[in-house]
Amino acid sequence: MNENTDFLALKNLAAYSDNCSSYIHGWHRYLTSEKRLADKTVLHYGRDLGNFIAFMSDYKGGLVNQNSFKNMSIQDFRAWLANMRRNGLSARSVARSMSALRNFYRFLSRVHNIDNDAITAVQSPKLPHRVPRPLSIDNAKAVLDTVGDFTISDWTSARDIAVVTLLYGCGIRINEALSLNRCDAPTSDMLRVIGKRSKERLVPVIPVVRQAIEAYLSRVPFALADDGPLFVGVRGGRLNARVTQKSMQQVRIALGLPDTATPHALRHSFATHLLSAGGDLRTIQELLGHADLSSTQVYTEVDSTRLKEAYKKSFRRA
Repeated sequence: MNENTDFLALKNLAAYSDNCSSYIHGWHRYLTSEKRLADKTVLHYGRDLGNFIAFMSDYKGGLVNQNSFKNMSIQDFRAWLANMRRNGLSARSVARSMSALRNFYRFLSRVHNIDNDAITAVQSPKLPHRVPRPLSIDNAKAVLDTVGDFTISDWTSARDIAVVTLLYGCGIRINEALSLNRCDAPTSDMLRVIGKRSKERLVPVIPVVRQAIEAYLSRVPFALADDGPLFVGVRGGRLNARVTQKSMQQVRIALGLPDTATPHALRHSFATHLLSAGGDLRTIQELLGHADLSSTQVYTEVDSTRLKEAYKKSFRRA
């Protein structure tokens, strides 16, 4: 029970009965072992289910048990959604909570033969269509030239340059970059990356990326073990993403860039600039590690938008 309580972040132990504890524990194991979701995603999903259970326990005036999940009505689900909106949750947070609950019900159906047609009839809130906000090529170059100017030592300057150059030059996620070990440092033109759900992919490494990492390794004052982190903080531990985010914040202010100029924007910039240079979507999909091509196709909208903006600036009377 305690393990489930921690997973659900439930303060009230009496919100659900012991006979559904195995469902919750099994779902947690499914998310971590089979789906291999990121720890942060599992944490959010658990809290979302915990909030649902707590609400239903109060709303229906009793414990949530095995039969409760099967007998939830469309009115029950809508009441939960309405309660979240009343509490000020954004449409994106509500949609994520709904996604977590749908995932839980799919697990119940597949593993325990518990089906509930009402959950399929409930619609998640519509989210505004958002297009990635990459940097221009000139601004991306300016970031690489500037990011090393805000640290107190040569080696941390070289480290920040190496991290940012890796993000832009290879299009990998910040967590993928910071999870690299010393033995993963590229010595050739390919880099092995472990992405979401522990999926492995190979990405090409251009010389400027390899040179930036080599410059950092020649200056770092710590003896880096092969099975230890490649990028380290000032105390020698694995570099925290917050350090890179802070560096990008300082660069934004110095260069007058928008708030969207984050470490992840460098990944967007990699994909957009590669597409503009003639790269095909399937190749870019593989480089980014997208499971679905639709996730990559969004960059065609970015490229189209940039072309239209350039056209309007060049032909204002058209």
